[in-house]
Amino acid sequence: MALPIVAVVGRPNVGKSTLFNKLIGKRLSIVEDTPGVTRDRIYSKCEWRNREFMVVDTGGIEPESDDVILSQMRRQAELAIQKADVIVLVTDVKCGVTANDYAVADMLQKSGKPVVLCVNKCDSIGEIPLEVYEFYNLGLGDPYPVSSVHGHGTGDMLDEIISYFPDEISDDYSDDYIKVAVIGKPNVGKSSLINRIAGEERVIV
Repeated sequence: MALPIVAVVGRPNVGKSTLFNKLIGKRLSIVEDTPGVTRDRIYSKCEWRNREFMVVDTGGIEPESDDVILSQMRRQAELAIQKADVIVLVTDVKCGVTANDYAVADMLQKSGKPVVLCVNKCDSIGEIPLEVYEFYNLGLGDPYPVSSVHGHGTGDMLDEIISYFPDEISDDYSDDYIKVAVIGKPNVGKSSLINRIAGEERVIV
């Protein structure tokens, strides 16, 4: 059995990539205050309390958008959800619960997978912001107040995440793999080639 997979999902601009980078301990995902920066799924290994697992960063989900790129980003997030053992729904305490949050929460409930609700941007140390309690309305259980910038609250959230993992992971997983870079000028079919090799819609074309 491979390592457990944790998918980080949510609507645009809630801090998914910042949280992803904080969890893995390095800046792998690009972070910008602009929707649509993360498009493809980005994987990296994470460890917490001697439990190793894979974390997947995804692009922002716009459930009702007909835009071609946004639809492809949504498809990438859906594929991550399908493959995940645990899903982290990232929300934004400063914006409160939005219609998109409800739509994404509904999608995750239908998946039947364990969901951990992260209320991000709780950047002040001290009492939990009262706005956090509004997120109970999503019907996903206890919200975890987190600051992905400073790391506050990530420990409690990670404890909840690994509680859903099986007691033991078999030794079938190996780090012994070859890394291959596909490079070339624009519009020569690099993404299509990667998808063909991977046997799935791994990157947006």
